[in-house]
Amino acid sequence: MLTREENDLLTLTGPGTPCGQLLRSYWQPAALSEELPPGGPPIPLRLFSENLVMFRDEQGRIGLLDLHCSHRGTDLSYGRIENGGLRCVYHGWLYDATGKCLETPAEPPGSHLREYVRHRSYPCQEIGGVIFTYMGLSEPPLLPNYEVFSAPPERRFMTKYFHECNYLQGLEGSQDGTHLRFLHRVLSPEPRSQVSDSSASAAPSGNRPSYRRPSEGSYAGPERVEENEFSVWSFRYGHGGPEYTFPSFCLTGSNEVGVGNGYQLFWRVPIDDTHHWQFRFTFSRYGPVKADNPPNEMTPDYHFIRNQENRYLQDREEQRSKTFTGIGTSNFLQDAMANETQGPIQDRTKEMLGAADMVIAAWRRMLLRAVRTVQDGGDPPGLIRDPRVNAVDPLFLKRNVPPDDADLEAILAETGGRWVTTLGQVGIPV
Repeated sequence: MLTREENDLLTLTGPGTPCGQLLRSYWQPAALSEELPPGGPPIPLRLFSENLVMFRDEQGRIGLLDLHCSHRGTDLSYGRIENGGLRCVYHGWLYDATGKCLETPAEPPGSHLREYVRHRSYPCQEIGGVIFTYMGLSEPPLLPNYEVFSAPPERRFMTKYFHECNYLQGLEGSQDGTHLRFLHRVLSPEPRSQVSDSSASAAPSGNRPSYRRPSEGSYAGPERVEENEFSVWSFRYGHGGPEYTFPSFCLTGSNEVGVGNGYQLFWRVPIDDTHHWQFRFTFSRYGPVKADNPPNEMTPDYHFIRNQENRYLQDREEQRSKTFTGIGTSNFLQDAMANETQGPIQDRTKEMLGAADMVIAAWRRMLLRAVRTVQDGGDPPGLIRDPRVNAVDPLFLKRNVPPDDADLEAILAETGGRWVTTLGQVGIPV
């Protein structure tokens, strides 16, 4: 349970908020490359409660600017891509990818007005089918060298899902292991042995194992939790489970790629305080990855067709005979229902956490410490500024841990009793 003040600290991410300042200190995914193809139109975006426009100029440079023209406030997403920038259709003001005003054609000859224009902009980097932006105030850190972004296109799958709730609800839902035995259960007339949660969470839609109903009093939570400066990792049922990692994503394995052969990132990015994007990045080192967005469940703009407005098209007959929820077989849709129906921002002053929620409590403590550190003028956890630290994928070792407790203890001992962190500060020679 959190106090009202703590809940606000962890969930409010608009300009000037402590948590917003924390999350803006990292590179964050802003869009998929497929949303902004060469020659494509500008796209309006809303991130961290700011209305923005993203465009790709004729040379392929990407700009992320304030949505409204500095002249009279017209929406720049209606603008023209020409002459090395984005031109407002109202009076022709032209901005380049850095927000510099190149032309103010309605001004008289000799005018220097454009030299005084400082249109808000944020730097962008494009890698591996994803466009990242840095919205912080200080010098940008290095973009982490995650292997998923350098994998060949056939060995990675990048997508995103719109969620009508605060980012923290989605992030906590990714780490909640208990729900796998209920929310994603496919009903079966024949009893089947329990499978591991890590396998269940990663199984593709339409090809997932059935679950036996857990017996009364059977424990479904993690057996233990490992904490370090940058992440919280859970260990359950003889397997390493998902990991919370700064700035705002969950790292997990995937049935599609096999143990030690890759990973998935579920990266939550606030749109505003009551909506967020879940970016999903999956990759395999040794073979192709199947594109498995929920079939016939998504709109072209990455929204679920089933949503709160239509009650996720829940089918009570299906609930009796096929699935535990009655809302289809997509894990991602089921997760969206569970997270969105908590309300736009979950009221954590009323919840009752149990032993199975220890990893959620641990992450909240870590996130509160990070927010308060930034409030006090300190550096947020795990920023990478040294290229030597970023020389290898900071997640590489994390996904190659054998699921044996004795081996895990040996690895912990080799790293000085600390787990190999998501952000690469441990176990990489410098």
